[in-house]
Amino acid sequence: MTERSYEKYFRQNRLPHLWCPGCGNGIAMKAIVQAIENKGWTQDNTVIVSGIGCSSRASGYMDFDTLHTAHGRAIPFATGIKLSKPNLNVVVITGDGDCTAIGGNHFIHGCRRNINLNVILFNNDIYGMTGGQASPMTPLGKKATTAPYGSIDRPFDACNLAQAAGATFVARSTAFHVQHLVKMIQESFDNTGFSFVEALVQCPTAYGRKNRMAEPAKMLQWMKDNAVMKNVWDKLPEEKKIGEKFPIGLFYNSESETYDVAYKKVIQAAGGIAK
Repeated sequence: MTERSYEKYFRQNRLPHLWCPGCGNGIAMKAIVQAIENKGWTQDNTVIVSGIGCSSRASGYMDFDTLHTAHGRAIPFATGIKLSKPNLNVVVITGDGDCTAIGGNHFIHGCRRNINLNVILFNNDIYGMTGGQASPMTPLGKKATTAPYGSIDRPFDACNLAQAAGATFVARSTAFHVQHLVKMIQESFDNTGFSFVEALVQCPTAYGRKNRMAEPAKMLQWMKDNAVMKNVWDKLPEEKKIGEKFPIGLFYNSESETYDVAYKKVIQAAGGIAK
């Protein structure tokens, strides 16, 4: 069988992975390495950083220099790498709980400072690894082990949060829209500054079984039926933006001085040598 070119980016001795059958994390992980390959990045100039959670296990399967860090702390670890080695391409893999709950402050301040990182959030709407608790992105009314009658906490829109906090690239896609997801990640790599891509992924075990979507195919069909391309979404009247419909695509892209550039200026002003 012909070797698929992206397979060189995986640690074959770590496979098969331990994600549940039907999990969307593998789709998102493959999209990242395809975007890396398309961009022409190498294993020598790219670092993968992750926190804790189902999504964050991805770094262990990827054959790069990788860090599997503390819960919610992937962005500060990645910041240290980028400041010390600004020529490296630094990709952060995180989850909806890891990024927006315990890591929430790191997330918004990473956006605010416009640190030159590429953050990919695997959003499965729940804490999958630790028992299926509701996360800050669990939709209203959806069930979890900590919300057996449906969540009453209003969820974050991570893309709106990233843009409001100062990220210079913000996009969303899904595990169903594979080529679109690759495109969004690749475009985020083209941005200089804090780049954020939300990848909606299916979790049939923790989220699906609680919410009558235990079949992975059914969850992917839900993504297909409810995702609306951003250019179409913007033209829809408000009364059409109902139910579980949501936009995917590029939400925001701008240019602004990055934190590593600003930090070098501080060093120079202080009479030091910026490396």
